[in-house]
Amino acid sequence: MAEINIQRKKNSLSPWLLILLVLAALAVGAYFLFRTDSEPATTAPPATGAITPADADAEAQARATPPPADGGTQAVTDMAAEETPASAEELARFAADEDDTPNYGRRGLQLLTATLVDLADRDDLRDNNINEKRNDLTSATIRLTDNANASLRPGFVAAAALMQAMQQKAYPALARPVADLVQRADELPNQVTAAEVPTVREFLVRAADVVGTLSKPAA
Repeated sequence: MAEINIQRKKNSLSPWLLILLVLAALAVGAYFLFRTDSEPATTAPPATGAITPADADAEAQARATPPPADGGTQAVTDMAAEETPASAEELARFAADEDDTPNYGRRGLQLLTATLVDLADRDDLRDNNINEKRNDLTSATIRLTDNANASLRPGFVAAAALMQAMQQKAYPALARPVADLVQRADELPNQVTAAEVPTVREFLVRAADVVGTLSKPAA
């Protein structure tokens, strides 16, 4: 008698289960889609050492802008007064005996500037007018060290103006010699040639004499 192989019929997936799986997949996809759209865009920071156009423009402007001369700019004073202040005797000795030094006018103006800036910080000479004239002087001489073609006359004029402010503050007896310095400063050249050294020498000698009085306490 032949055997009859009876196989059980496999149950097919319920259509409702398929529908639920599809809906679940759609829900997961929609979740990630809306999550991506709702997140704010982030800007990656620039790489180390990278310079943005705005930074490059700001740097170029800073290099092209000359140092300010306002009363609150201490950095200008520090840079212009790198020279060690000289005593009146040292200034007079340089003015009288070293007029054959190369760049005599420039060196003399640097010494005079350092000395006057130091005097202007004295407690009994400190006021708004003197502070303004001191900053005018430092601004006029700030380029002397690194610019061989810098004009000297503005520095001499500013130095005479600062001495006049000090004189008006506390030294009435210096009115005439200081007024003479102011006039001489206006007549000095921008660049000192060998022929003009005697004129600059005369100015520095007279300025050293005034500095000698300014270095002493006011009567």
